[in-house]
Amino acid sequence: MYIWFNFLSSNFHPLLATETEGGSPSLILAGVLLSLVVIYFASKLGGEICVRINLPPVLGELVGGVVIGISAFGLLVFPESGSTASNSLIMSLLQLTSSLTPEAASSVFASQSEVISLLSELGVIILLFEIGLESDLKELIRVGPTAAVVAVVGVVAPFAAGTAGLVYLFHLPLVPAIFAGAALTATSIGITAKVLAELGQLSSKEGQIIIGAAVLDDVLGIIILAVVASLAKTGEIQISNVIYLIISAGVFLVGAILIGRLLTPYLVGLVNNMKTRGQLLITSLIFCFTLSYIANVIQLEAILGAFAAGLVLAETEKRQELEQQVIPVADIFVPIFFVSVGAKTDLSVLNPAIPSNREGLIIATFLIVVAILGKVITGFTVFGQPHINKLAIGVGMIPRGEVGLVFAGVGSASGALSEATDAAIIMMVIITTFVAPPMLRFVFKETVSSSDLPKNLKTEETVKQD
Repeated sequence: MYIWFNFLSSNFHPLLATETEGGSPSLILAGVLLSLVVIYFASKLGGEICVRINLPPVLGELVGGVVIGISAFGLLVFPESGSTASNSLIMSLLQLTSSLTPEAASSVFASQSEVISLLSELGVIILLFEIGLESDLKELIRVGPTAAVVAVVGVVAPFAAGTAGLVYLFHLPLVPAIFAGAALTATSIGITAKVLAELGQLSSKEGQIIIGAAVLDDVLGIIILAVVASLAKTGEIQISNVIYLIISAGVFLVGAILIGRLLTPYLVGLVNNMKTRGQLLITSLIFCFTLSYIANVIQLEAILGAFAAGLVLAETEKRQELEQQVIPVADIFVPIFFVSVGAKTDLSVLNPAIPSNREGLIIATFLIVVAILGKVITGFTVFGQPHINKLAIGVGMIPRGEVGLVFAGVGSASGALSEATDAAIIMMVIITTFVAPPMLRFVFKETVSSSDLPKNLKTEETVKQD
């Protein structure tokens, strides 16, 4: 037994593996582990700071990634940004604390970066699966015409204005312009819902319209993202290809939901009869990854399959239990995605002191203006309801949050965006996420104050009469 154990240890244990041309597996593992330590530390520190100043923690994860990435400390950098092993402080630390040589550092750096990128992609799949679970398909179906109009205008207006402006004013190529325009369509339902709940407006008429429209925005936005990401892979715009992708995305989403609803009773029955630990979570992830695989092989994005899987499983009796079980998995993988997005963002391309960067800064300003106005106007599409707060509805649609970051991350990974455009989208997401909560509080406060005044006066008169 000892001889057999010694043989396994010397030949297969990663810590004793010999260094190969691709770098020692043990050193690659060490680089990945050190990267995860940095990622989790940055995500928690940034998240905790944001929570304490009443901002969404996901914004802290993004900013934390910017701090440890290429824009600041250079702890987590990636080859696609033009960085090398010598630019990575993690690689420098490995050379100081291990047997890593400068010659092998490049291969270890490339492998470590690839592993983190794969974990990041897995994180966004888990994220979309979680968003699907939190969405209510029946509520989507029940959403009234008002919310549907707000959602469609909130997608079409910023997308059309952003794309056209980038093409005709800034002369960007069509594919990056469409990608940036698509990023403007997002609405973060999580951020808006939290603020509405704090204000006690979640069940108000305005709150119901905002939430319903935001959910529809997510569905439309994910379809648009799948289409645009597929276009980015081909690098060209063909009307027939666009039509095919839109139809295939719609058919896939509807088909996956319909077929999934037929299969879920058997899936739930299977889970109920299983005796091993984690039966619900593992079975659900198998379903999620299967739909993600199918979406990927038919030239759509894997995230569309993950979202569809979440929508389907949200209709089962296991929804609440599954949501609780997915949260720890999301806590492990999703921060890797957001921190990586921030780490890959080179904000130096927006430095106005450098003349060549000023165009990128102007693009960022343009995107921010379109992002805000393109959503604010949605509230004024509500007709026949004179007493409704139209401005509050529009403001409630402004924040992009984690949904906008998904667009930025996929765009960056696809290579469709230049550094300036990628940084401009990140800035748009940050600004809209920062300004929306205080703006929403202000517009609702004004409404509440003006509507409560007559009631208070009437109450006082009644008291005096009594």
